[in-house]
Amino acid sequence: MFSSGIPYAEKAIRTVLVYLALLVLLRLVGKRGLAQLNTFDLVVMMLLSNVVQNAVIGNDNSLVGGLFGAAVLLFTDAVLVRQAARWGWFSRLTEGTATVLVRDGRYDERTLRRQGVSPGALDVAVSVQGGDGIAEAELVVLEPGGRLLVHLRPGDQVADKDDVAALRALLTSIDRRLAGG
Repeated sequence: MFSSGIPYAEKAIRTVLVYLALLVLLRLVGKRGLAQLNTFDLVVMMLLSNVVQNAVIGNDNSLVGGLFGAAVLLFTDAVLVRQAARWGWFSRLTEGTATVLVRDGRYDERTLRRQGVSPGALDVAVSVQGGDGIAEAELVVLEPGGRLLVHLRPGDQVADKDDVAALRALLTSIDRRLAGG
């Protein structure tokens, strides 16, 4: 339970190397898989953790060895996340940049295929933002984390608090005129 099968230095190096390899592989797979897991993606993620387990801790099945591997993994992640927040170039390297999927109400079919995003997913994103269809989208962007950001055309945007306040002021003005006149 407490006896490690391989030296801790080797276990630390293995953990960091597997982490970096997975980071590169997930980056190559694309942005969509990170935020919009479907059933297939979930199965792959679950199997992936099992596949790389021995690469991380070797033939060590001890409690201490597993906890050490987990600690190294969390530490490595914390360091790289902080560096990505500090250095823009490193963030772009590890996370990528935003990708335009829709411009002026038209799908970019080639980019959709490359990113693995369906037109239906974009239709849902536009609907969630209050749009009636993709034709109302000025821009739809796939962010590095996999989130879809929808920018509706100015006339198609949902009313915000300022719009409601302006309408209330106008109604109050009309009420005053009617009451006084």
